Amino acid sequence: MKLMRELARNKYIYFMLLPVVAYYLIFLYSPMYGLQIAFKDFSPAKGIWSSEWVGLKHFISFYHSFFFGRLIRNTLLISFYELIFSFPAPILLALLLNELRNRFFKSVVQSITYLPHFISMVVVAGMMVDFLAADGLVNRLTSMFGASPVSFLIRPEWFRTVYVASGIWQGVGWGSIIYLAAIAGINPTLYEAARADGAGRFRQMLHITLPGIMPTVVIMLILRCGSLLSGGSMEKILLLYNSTTYETADVISTFVYRRGLLQMDYGFSAAIGLLNNVVNFIMLLSANAISRKVSEHKLW
Repeated sequence: MKLMRELARNKYIYFMLLPVVAYYLIFLYSPMYGLQIAFKDFSPAKGIWSSEWVGLKHFISFYHSFFFGRLIRNTLLISFYELIFSFPAPILLALLLNELRNRFFKSVVQSITYLPHFISMVVVAGMMVDFLAADGLVNRLTSMFGASPVSFLIRPEWFRTVYVASGIWQGVGWGSIIYLAAIAGINPTLYEAARADGAGRFRQMLHITLPGIMPTVVIMLILRCGSLLSGGSMEKILLLYNSTTYETADVISTFVYRRGLLQMDYGFSAAIGLLNNVVNFIMLLSANAISRKVSEHKLW
């Protein structure tokens, strides 16, 4: 009865929630039925139920494959570089924007840094290809200082740098929004008390702003740890990499794409994708458990 009264009282709110629930059920939960092909020698002609059960064959085959070490190394390195360089960038930008007192200049900087987020990934990749070509803008600028032209996107040692740097450029402004919102929620009387005690702006940022946004930082860090084996944006890597950069650019998600869709080895690619998601889930649980033990901030 209590549940029925609650539903009747807030029926319009639950009606608004229905499209979101339907989206998750249709596009995220119902496809889990197909996860069983990770344990089968799947054939589209036979269907999921009639395909031969092979157990852990695909997982063992992936572990013993030639590409296993390279895929794990590249995925972890790209995720680690994003964690070290891309994750703090929006935080630093939000702190710097918070210190600006000229409202017009602050609005201009925010608009400029937000805009790249709305550029299509295909367009961003095209810009990178043009700018970083042997006769592109970057090489023309560096040649003015006597540097030799470098074909960045066909040099394996440059791929991770290009990927992480372009990701920071595209996402730093948009990512700073959540931290600016957290800063706006800090009690202004704390700053007034700090100024009365003689604290400068740097000390206010260090002892008030940073602790004030720390719960948000921890939550975002935990969520980021839950996608460490995703290896960044698969679409972006697919658009930027080529056969000459597989050595440093090929990650688990791109390998799954090539093996599953291009080579039509659905069972093998499903097994790799399932393993990837399970490990990500375990890392998310571990990060939350560690945060819960060492601090007061946690995701749940």
